[in-house]
Amino acid sequence: MISRIDLRGDALPEGGALRDLLPRAEFDVEAALEKVRPICEDVHHRGDAALVEYAEKFDGVRLEHVRVPAEALAEALEQLDPAVRAALEESIRRTRIVHRAQRRTTHTTQVVPGGTVTEKWIPVQRVGLYAPGGRSVYPSSVIMNIVPAQEAGVESVALASPPQKEFGGLPHPTILAACALLGVDEVYAAGGAQAVAMFAYGTESCAPANMVTGPGNIWVAAAKRYFTGRIGIDAEAGPTEIAILADSTADPVHVAADLISQAEHDPMAAAVLVTDSEELAEATEAELKTQVAATKHVDDRIVPALAGKQSAIVLVSDLEDGLKVVDAYGAEHLEIQTADAAARADRVRNAGAIFVGPWAPVSLGDYCAGSNHVLPTGGCACHSSGLSVQSFLRGVHIVDYTRDALAEVTHHVVTLAEAEDLPAHGAALKARFGGKVPESK
Repeated sequence: MISRIDLRGDALPEGGALRDLLPRAEFDVEAALEKVRPICEDVHHRGDAALVEYAEKFDGVRLEHVRVPAEALAEALEQLDPAVRAALEESIRRTRIVHRAQRRTTHTTQVVPGGTVTEKWIPVQRVGLYAPGGRSVYPSSVIMNIVPAQEAGVESVALASPPQKEFGGLPHPTILAACALLGVDEVYAAGGAQAVAMFAYGTESCAPANMVTGPGNIWVAAAKRYFTGRIGIDAEAGPTEIAILADSTADPVHVAADLISQAEHDPMAAAVLVTDSEELAEATEAELKTQVAATKHVDDRIVPALAGKQSAIVLVSDLEDGLKVVDAYGAEHLEIQTADAAARADRVRNAGAIFVGPWAPVSLGDYCAGSNHVLPTGGCACHSSGLSVQSFLRGVHIVDYTRDALAEVTHHVVTLAEAEDLPAHGAALKARFGGKVPESK
């Protein structure tokens, strides 16, 4: 059901050579880019009419309006299962606690007497958020996108999610209910690349956004790449992935359950166990067979994901090598199920989010840990962070110098300007002092 990669014995290679030995899903955004280009430009030129046409072509529904009516949001919330509502409200509460603490404040530094630099954090003015609607419905992703945007102080927040034939062309009602709980009333029935294009260019019903965030399929990722530069993006999210670093102290029942929990997302989902214990590897393989047989989404998601080239049990000589492997892999989600798990987690450099010990599974982070589950995939954790309040803020430096403070440093500026053969830069300062370099005190 799941393959093995044996890296025991010989010294592990460094850098890219080690990364190349590890399992990874194939995700060719560049190839998809050429397919989404005409869709994006069609939305640019025809606006809502193109969105209606693509909803009929890709989602099998004929839309009367792209924007979801306010009464549909209210009705979705009214009809929401009370237990689901309570769970969403608790997820919102915990997520808001964590993200509110991330808000940065304005800070002024006095560089010299009379010379200050203030760093001011300004929220993006308008954000388009994307909530997937394919194999599963993700109201949790609505929370993970909207809460940090709100806590950052974003003035205008809109959300798009694919129209569902089952619900008369509206997005899934749980998505709509989550928006209503969060106070977001601007929601669009649009999916895929066309939704990203709607936010990037704007249409008759939707004003253009400065930024688009949220997970999606390869077409959403390709559209984000297409519009990079015109709009800000969070990331080109690839297939979801879990890596578990475990030793003989780990419970194979827990390990197998966590691998399966990620595999049920998508047949391209990656599930990787890194361990120095062959006994744990064998016990986990046995547990996978038992637990997979007893769950849902077996043939269309879980088995293809576990059997795919993106998933494996990686055997290492010891946990030191295990740390090297998980750092090279840079997982979206990394669980540490070892003795002294907290100490080992503290040494990890590359992961989207780290889950420490047996009582912090990835599923907790997906919903109710308070952390954000929109995380870097495909090894991008070595240079990128997950979604946060900072994602929606721009740091702006405000420079304020007095005449004396400028006079004191002018000779240095002139010297550096001339060293770079940019004499007009220095002249801009000298012009303030009668065309001369003032004598420094």
